[in-house]
Amino acid sequence: MSRLSTRLLNWYNKHKRILPWRDHPDPYAVWVSEIMLQQTRVETVIPYFEKWMKLFPTIKKLAKANEQDVLNAWEGLGYYSRARNLHKSAKVVAEKFNGELPRNLDDLKSLAGIGKYTVGAIASMAFGMDEATLDGNLRRIFSRLFDVKEFADSPAGEKILWSLARENLPKGKAGDYNQALMDLGSTICLPKNPKCLLCPLIQICEARKKGVQELRPILKPKKKTPQYIDVAVVVLRRDEVLLNQRPADGLLANMWEFPNARLAEAAVLGGVKSKEIVKSLKAQTKIQVKQKEALGIVNHAYTHFKVSVHVYQCDLISIPK
Repeated sequence: MSRLSTRLLNWYNKHKRILPWRDHPDPYAVWVSEIMLQQTRVETVIPYFEKWMKLFPTIKKLAKANEQDVLNAWEGLGYYSRARNLHKSAKVVAEKFNGELPRNLDDLKSLAGIGKYTVGAIASMAFGMDEATLDGNLRRIFSRLFDVKEFADSPAGEKILWSLARENLPKGKAGDYNQALMDLGSTICLPKNPKCLLCPLIQICEARKKGVQELRPILKPKKKTPQYIDVAVVVLRRDEVLLNQRPADGLLANMWEFPNARLAEAAVLGGVKSKEIVKSLKAQTKIQVKQKEALGIVNHAYTHFKVSVHVYQCDLISIPK
């Protein structure tokens, strides 16, 4: 084994986190955890994982579940396409692989929601295969250890980092190696203020030697995040509330929401105007309302844009049949 993997595994044996999916005998549990952990913190995932495994303890059980029940179990984790992909792939696995997650890498890659990183994670942790992986934590660690000066989020940078992950992979211990790197990135090699003095790899970290650890990884300059202004209307009728179902494709597919519309930039100069609310809502949803009172403003950041939603209580005039 390399110096890197030897020191890392020795540290992991003493300090590894106790997680409900770790060392789980069912590859399905590893798969669920890896999908939940995409862009979500471990502390947030743990109760969702435990609830999910009680509701859908097997792939076949998940495959037979109603989509709305699946989405309800996922509610609060965000990025709902992950839940839909799990559900969709479970049906494929139940039908094509008798409910057993396939060991063949090409078969794994064919499942919705499983990309290059997830394949490596599942193959190494669930099946003990000698496969490397590379997520945000690992990208940061290798960028610092080897002082990688390429943009880590560029094709050239990704190629270098994948090569480094594979070159240092200890044969027969890939699962522990990948999980050790994940733990190191989550607890020691942090994006800001890394705890270098506690790191088992401090003596071989090139960025630390040069004092540039907080400047790695180097990422491409971010584009300015678009900011949108939306209006949403709350229409009540006795004990009922008017909701709209989103399209089957795209952001928040099939989710239910208050009727809403996006305002043109020119329409909100000087503040959101009543006539623009009514006009935009009718043009985009065919719903005609009479504005009553403002209920508040909700600000939310998505991956690629931010939105401020101005919420109003309204009376309904007409609705498309």
